[in-house]
Amino acid sequence: MTKDEFLASVQSNERPPESLSRGLQSLWHASKGDWEKAHIVAQDIPGPDGSWIHANLHREEGDLGNARYWYARAGKSESNAAIEVERLEIIETLLKKPERKARS
Repeated sequence: MTKDEFLASVQSNERPPESLSRGLQSLWHASKGDWEKAHIVAQDIPGPDGSWIHANLHREEGDLGNARYWYARAGKSESNAAIEVERLEIIETLLKKPERKARS
C-alpha cells in the first residue's frame, strides 16, 4: 500500500483495511479523527514504532509530558513538526516495513 492509498482509505472506508499492521491501524483511526480508538490500538503495539505512535497521539492530546516519555521510549527526539506532518512521517516509515499485516 502506498501513502496515497492509505490516505484514500481514510476518506472512503468505515474501518481500516485488514491488511494493515496494528501501528498503521492506529494511525488510520487517528487520521480519521478517532483519537480514542487510535490510542486503544496503540497501547498494544510494542517497541519503538508503538512508542513513536503513542508520542504523536499524546502530542495531539496536549499531554506533552506523556509525549516526551513516549519519544524517549521510541529513541526519538521530540518532534517540532505539525502533528499531521509527523503522523505522515510515521505512516510512510511503517508502510516501508516488510511486515504490514495485522496480528490476530
